Amino acid sequence: MKIVELERKSIGEDVDISRFKDLGNFEIYETTSTDQFKDRAWDADIIIINKFRINKDTIGDGFENLKLVCLTATGFDNVDVEYCRSRGIAVCNAKGYSTNSVIQHTFATFFYIYEKLHHYDEYVKSGEYAKSDIFCNTSEIFNELYGKVWGVVGLGEIGRGVAKVAEAFGCQVVYYSTSGKNSNNNFERVEFDELLKISDVISIHAPLNDATRGMFSRDQFRAMKDSAYIINMGRGNIVNEADLADALNAGEIAGAALDVLSAEPIRTDNPLLTLKDSRKLLVTPHMAWGTYEARKRLMDEVYLNVKAFMDGSEKRNRVDLR
Repeated sequence: MKIVELERKSIGEDVDISRFKDLGNFEIYETTSTDQFKDRAWDADIIIINKFRINKDTIGDGFENLKLVCLTATGFDNVDVEYCRSRGIAVCNAKGYSTNSVIQHTFATFFYIYEKLHHYDEYVKSGEYAKSDIFCNTSEIFNELYGKVWGVVGLGEIGRGVAKVAEAFGCQVVYYSTSGKNSNNNFERVEFDELLKISDVISIHAPLNDATRGMFSRDQFRAMKDSAYIINMGRGNIVNEADLADALNAGEIAGAALDVLSAEPIRTDNPLLTLKDSRKLLVTPHMAWGTYEARKRLMDEVYLNVKAFMDGSEKRNRVDLR
C-alpha cells in the first residue's frame, strides 16, 4: 500500500516516523497545500493528515485508491466524515495522547499571568533587583490559588484532570457540561450563568460545536468577576477574541491565557495582538498538546491505527462506516 504523510512538520523532526516504511511505500511531505494535494496523494491508499481538509471539494470523485484517512489529532473538525463514509473511506483519529501535556500547560500558562511572572522575571534580568535596598519585591500584587473557585467548562478526560489538580491546590471545583449530559459525582455541576458568577478561574476544555461556538463573548465577560481569569485550551472559536480584548482593556476580567485561536497561525489583525501586557494576557501557539512525550505517543497511536487497518485485526480508533 502507498501511505502518504502530508503534514510532517506539525509532528516535529525530533519524533521518528521511519517505521511506517515497514508498512508499505511511505512518502513524507513537510506541509501540503490544496494545490499540491492531488499530485501527492491521488494514488495513495492511506493518507496521514493533521489540519488538511478532507471533503468533497478536496477529494471529489477521484482518489479511487483511498481507503483510510488517519488523523494525527483527536478532533474531526477538518474531515467530512459523512462524505468519507459515503465513499467507503475509513477515518481514524488518535485519543488520549496529549491529556497530561494539556493539563500541565493549563497550569503553566495560568500561573504565568496569575503570579505576574513576566514582570518579576524582567525586574531581575533588567538589573533593578541588583539595585534594590531590600531582599524582596512585591510591587505587582498576586494571590493564593488556595480557596478559590475553579470552574471547568467541558469535563472530559482533560477537564477532569485539570479539576483534580485544581482541587489539589485547594480550590473548590465546579463544572458546566456543554452537552448537558455529563455528570460527575466528584465535582459540583452548575449552570453556566452560575459558573460565570462564582468562578475565580475558568478553564475551557470543550470541543467546538453549535453549543460552544462563541459561548464566551461580551455578556459572559461582564458576568464574570473583575478579578477572574479565563484559560482556553479547547478551541479558539469558543471565545470571541475581540470581546476578550475589550474585556481585558476595560478591566472587566483580570487576565486570560490562550493556547488556541480562531485562526491559526494568528492573523496579523487579531485584536489580541494589541495587548502587550503579559500580566493580563498570554497567548501560546497551539502547543499545549506538543510535549515530546505526547507527540511520540501520538505517532505510536497512528502507527497502530494504520497497522490495525491493514491487518484487519481491530477497529481501534476508526469511525464506524455503517
